Amino acid sequence: MAKPTPGRKPRKKAAPDNDQVAVFGHHAVSSLLKHRSGQVFSLWVQEGRSDAPIQALLDMAGQLGLAVESKTRDELDQQTAGVHQGILAWAQPRQAGSESDLENLLAATQKSPLLLILDGVTDPHNLGACLRSAEAAGVDAVIVPRDKSAGLNATVRKVACGAAETLPLIQVTNLARTLRSLADYGIWIIGTSGDSETLIYQADLTRPVALVMGAEGKGMRRLTREHCDQLVCLPMAGEVSSLNVSVASGVSLYEAVRQRLPQVASAE
Repeated sequence: MAKPTPGRKPRKKAAPDNDQVAVFGHHAVSSLLKHRSGQVFSLWVQEGRSDAPIQALLDMAGQLGLAVESKTRDELDQQTAGVHQGILAWAQPRQAGSESDLENLLAATQKSPLLLILDGVTDPHNLGACLRSAEAAGVDAVIVPRDKSAGLNATVRKVACGAAETLPLIQVTNLARTLRSLADYGIWIIGTSGDSETLIYQADLTRPVALVMGAEGKGMRRLTREHCDQLVCLPMAGEVSSLNVSVASGVSLYEAVRQRLPQVASAE
């Protein structure tokens, strides 16, 4: 196995326990080491792996003084629910934010806020993909209900490719109440619905906006829909009736990016 680059003296190894979570995959582990290295206990690396992505992570671990253990592929497989790519980090769980964290974030922002609200997205693969698109689009936070939503588990982190370590994920007890409170910050709530006759390209996304995406099949819940200031849809030219929620989120968010680009250019 490739050796870590010499750096600080390795920390004492801590056996994984119930207070630690497994973060796996090249991008997820790299982002974890860059942004939350103080909360990482150790790394497990598949024996015999010496490819460039693994070596780069071992170099980072060596500089940080992290303990690195060689494990068989079966041992890594037993700790993951997806493709681990030969690397796994044991870390302190990252907790989702709360309503107060959202208030602090909005009070501190110096730009027109862009939020993504996911109503009832329970598939961790979809949540991870949404986080990845949201982070790339410059979203300030992703908001989900505390119940009936996927949480920050290892699969979400893997699919998010590092976005789960940097982008705030806010869990709220009452989504309808949160939508009402966003109005106090001048945020316009735009929900996506196949019933709408207004295309998302016709909506003003340069203002402070929260885009609401419903779960596949059921869409937004009734109360969520009632708290939207505007409903928009994506054009569907084929036979399918809807897009995957992560795809729809990406399309919608990047329309906001497109509309905001002239503002960025003029500000510079």
